[in-house]
Amino acid sequence: MKKKVLILSSSPRRNGNSDTLCDEFMRGAIENGNEVEKIFLRDKTIHYCTGCSTCSLYNKPCPQKDDAAEVIEKMVNADVIVMGTPVYFYSMSAQMKTLIDRCCGRYLEMTNKEFYFIVTAAEDDRQKMLRTIDTFQGFLDCLENPVIKGTVFGLGVWHVGEIKGHPAVQEAYEMGKQIG
Repeated sequence: MKKKVLILSSSPRRNGNSDTLCDEFMRGAIENGNEVEKIFLRDKTIHYCTGCSTCSLYNKPCPQKDDAAEVIEKMVNADVIVMGTPVYFYSMSAQMKTLIDRCCGRYLEMTNKEFYFIVTAAEDDRQKMLRTIDTFQGFLDCLENPVIKGTVFGLGVWHVGEIKGHPAVQEAYEMGKQIG
C-alpha cells in the first residue's frame, strides 16, 4: 500500500553526508511506489519557539510568520516521517531541534506515524550515537502510537562526500525500499 513519506533533512550542507543518505532513502521509497517529499530544512525559515503559549494554552496558531506551520502540517499528514541529521557534539542539528520545538501546538495530531532516523557523524562508535536517537525518542515519547521502523547510522564520516561508498548508502536505499 502506497504511503505518504516525508523526509526532513536537517543538514546545513546540501548534498552533505546525511542529506545524501536522505536522498538514497527517498530513491528507495519512490521505487516502491510511495508518495515522497523531502524538505531540506535549511531552505525553510523556522524561528525558535518563543514560549508564548499561544498554541498550547489558547489553542491558536503560532503567531510567528515563518515556514514552520507548513512543515508541521506536512508532518501531521504524513504516514511516515524520516528525520535525517548530522550529529554535532552527540546530538541532532540545531535545525532539527528547532523544528521539533515548534511542533508544540500540533504534536497531539501526529498519531500512528512510522519513523525512520538517519544520522551521520565523524564518530564511529555506534553506542555513542544512541544518545542522538535518545533525543529523537524524547520527541516520540510525546506522540500517540509512534513506531520506530529503522535507523541508518552513517558513522566515521565528517567532510562532504565521505559517505560515498559507505555501507550506510545501500542501507538507506534498502530501508526506503521496504516502505509500502
